[in-house]
Amino acid sequence: MSHIDPATNGALKDAPAPSINILAQYIKDFSFESPNAPAALRNQGKAPGINIGVNVGANPVNAEEGDYDIKLSLTANAGEGKDMLFHVELEYGGVFRLQNFPQEHLLPVLFIECPRLLFPFARQIVADVTRNAGFPPLMIDPIDFAALFTQRMAEERAKAQVQSA
Repeated sequence: MSHIDPATNGALKDAPAPSINILAQYIKDFSFESPNAPAALRNQGKAPGINIGVNVGANPVNAEEGDYDIKLSLTANAGEGKDMLFHVELEYGGVFRLQNFPQEHLLPVLFIECPRLLFPFARQIVADVTRNAGFPPLMIDPIDFAALFTQRMAEERAKAQVQSA
């Protein structure tokens, strides 16, 4: 039986520790285009502009077990219009089992910690395909998923205020 332990500032003693387990990882959708190949492979005088897009989605798979499907969507463009070198779209997913998390911590874990665990694998896929296509590997900088989550929550609150007004 659990009881309050004054030595741990009132935390429950013997309460099960929160845990995250990755049950599966997968590529849901993947696309690479180099519309101007082979001309795009010639040495460029200057580095092209690179645009990166990131999105995270989460859906329960088996709520009783605490299983969630997390999708990390990455898009990358090098160049624009007639100067487009390549365009990459990747939707990389993982099924996570989250156990013993307080309800108030669930969304941050789903939208910050889970994509943080998936990101290195998605980053490697993008780097490999751009290298295999004849370009220097695109090494996407680390992503601050906490900042993305905070921004998303602020947008949701603003949208709710507009709808209730």
